[in-house]
Amino acid sequence: MNFRRLLLLGLAATLIAAGAISLAVLRRGGPAAGTEVEVVIESGATLDGIAARLDDSGLIGSPLAFSLLARVKGAAAELKAGRYRIVAGVGYGEILDMLRRGAVVTVPLTIPEGLTLREVAPRIAGFTGDADSTVLAILREPSWVERLGLPGPTLEGYILPETYRFSEGTGIETIIQEMATRYQAFWGETERALADSLGLTEREVVTLASIVEEEARLAEERPVIAGVYLNRLEIGMLLQADPTVQYALGEPQERLLFRHIDEVADNPYNTYTNAGLPPGPIASPGIASLRATLRPAEHSFLFFVARPDGSHEFTRTNREHVNATNRIRRGQPNRP
Repeated sequence: MNFRRLLLLGLAATLIAAGAISLAVLRRGGPAAGTEVEVVIESGATLDGIAARLDDSGLIGSPLAFSLLARVKGAAAELKAGRYRIVAGVGYGEILDMLRRGAVVTVPLTIPEGLTLREVAPRIAGFTGDADSTVLAILREPSWVERLGLPGPTLEGYILPETYRFSEGTGIETIIQEMATRYQAFWGETERALADSLGLTEREVVTLASIVEEEARLAEERPVIAGVYLNRLEIGMLLQADPTVQYALGEPQERLLFRHIDEVADNPYNTYTNAGLPPGPIASPGIASLRATLRPAEHSFLFFVARPDGSHEFTRTNREHVNATNRIRRGQPNRP
């Protein structure tokens, strides 16, 4: 560091000390130490403008000292716009560091497990202020798959369910990119090795996991349900997964009937009429369902039927399945 910079740094320190005194003496009506103060730094604001805004908010006592410190540290052109919450009484250096890092206020955006793109769109729209239809059209844009390096065939299934945090004004494209990045972070060497051991591609794992997500109500049943479908795939048996028919219908039915299956008989997502897995995921599976699919339970079950409490009875033969279904419908005691 040369003599001029040392001199400037010394001057900045002197001004900061003087600023702190003036802030304590002259601004007794300002924010109390420890109070969070919200400050908005507009895009394109100059260093002096930022210093003035911080001064007006009572966070610094000398705009000149703050500006000088930013210049000495080479941060003058690195301060980022956005909405900040800064604790009154912290040092100039800490404030400068926050603005330099862009530690802006963020807002949570939660995507629950098992949502389709049609259901995800309103949540993103509520965050961005765009129309649901606008967001859905963007989510369904075919170019996203290639642009983000996802297995496809669409973004369906690759919006990883979790709570994200974004700063105000974050655009839809940035949100989609972050969600895809979180999904891709799941796939490490271990996960890819497990998929290979099952003889499944990444797309097939996510597709099966999305069915498991829609079927399972109890966490401990996810690996068992995954095992049922893998057993069916192994022997060439139709999956006959109700959620895939619901997806093909577009509008979920409270109770799936045979006529509903017939209505979408030609739809490739109908696993009652098409062998194997559907062309792609039918919803966004959570991490738990992805892990359960990669580590399925080993058993010989081929059937399961839901009990009123959301759990399932698993059986090996069609006769056992019919008996279990009839017993549950009659309200007879459950069998383990």
